[in-house]
Amino acid sequence: MKKVKIILKQDVEGLGREGEIVTVKYGYAANYLIPKGYAILATESNIRHWQSIMEMRRRKLERLREKAEELRKKLEKSRIVIPVKVGEEDRLYGSVTAKDIYERLKYDFPQIDRRDILLEEPIKALGTYEVPVRLHPDVVAHVKVEVVKEE
Repeated sequence: MKKVKIILKQDVEGLGREGEIVTVKYGYAANYLIPKGYAILATESNIRHWQSIMEMRRRKLERLREKAEELRKKLEKSRIVIPVKVGEEDRLYGSVTAKDIYERLKYDFPQIDRRDILLEEPIKALGTYEVPVRLHPDVVAHVKVEVVKEE
């Protein structure tokens, strides 16, 4: 059976990850992987082209990671104060959620998405908390959130 080398354009389960050069049976490549857009033939020009694409992506991801690191430094220096209504014995009416924290952050840090605030469970007591915020797959900032009594 004839085999052929291909470059994977995306991750293919059981075969390899994006950008890898793998050897598969000719029929599998010609009838499934290439027509579906999962792979291209591993010719010299395709390999050079794919390597340049992967290098551009790597540089872009590195720039995004550097920007996330800068943002992490700014976030970790900041402090979010959230005034809440309290009842007897300083018990909160309700709780402070990721949405509440996001509402405070969005004006100073509009690039943060609400889903990136990694609050495991709502805050239900007065005090200072460190809340993780995912800025990049490799970068997590810890924001100081101070829950205080509303005057």
